[in-house]
Amino acid sequence: MAPHSLTSRRPWYQAAQRRRIVRGRAYRAAKRAMDLGLCLLCAPLVLALIALLGLAVKLDSPGPMFFHQWRVGKGGRRFRIHKLRTMVVDAESRKREFAHLNEQVWPDFKIRADPRITRVGRILRRTSLDELPQLWNVLAGEMSLVGPRPNSFAPETYQLWQTARLDVVPGITGLAQVSGRSRLPFEQRVKLDLAYIECASLWVDLCILLRTIAQIFVADGAY
Repeated sequence: MAPHSLTSRRPWYQAAQRRRIVRGRAYRAAKRAMDLGLCLLCAPLVLALIALLGLAVKLDSPGPMFFHQWRVGKGGRRFRIHKLRTMVVDAESRKREFAHLNEQVWPDFKIRADPRITRVGRILRRTSLDELPQLWNVLAGEMSLVGPRPNSFAPETYQLWQTARLDVVPGITGLAQVSGRSRLPFEQRVKLDLAYIECASLWVDLCILLRTIAQIFVADGAY
């Protein structure tokens, strides 16, 4: 399925495309300014919320408050992503143990009722609040608020056409995250990422951000 066909049934996205005025280098500069502005504006509330949620993580299960993992960003460069911990501390080492429950195609790994997830972690994942520490990645320029979600597996595992998603800075949220999230197979998520790259604009970014906020309450495809 071509990228544009995935978005042809979404009137909001078509309308956003028509409002695409700023392009190229000017768009990238404006997008970066929007990222920094929104991060700094929300910083007091986000820091307080991270502290409160982090305390809940610590009280719920032994281990650190945060989880750090190497992900692949723009141009295939690796960086450390930051999240509130949602799993038991030995979750990574037990990945092979639960490989038979994987609902996606390896190396993509998703389990709807993952036994490694803690009680608080399940709530954090459904609301996506575990992603809040990634605002630090945004401030560092490693991520944007909106863009393709960075994966942990190497670019060598991609098919050639899929590597195009590495042409832009990855995001905390993206078109795939407001279009089904974990319910979508990796190939379909990549096609949505490419559709976003093709028609990215500040208006599209704002639409995706607003829909992401709505997802906190709907939790569609979040696990």
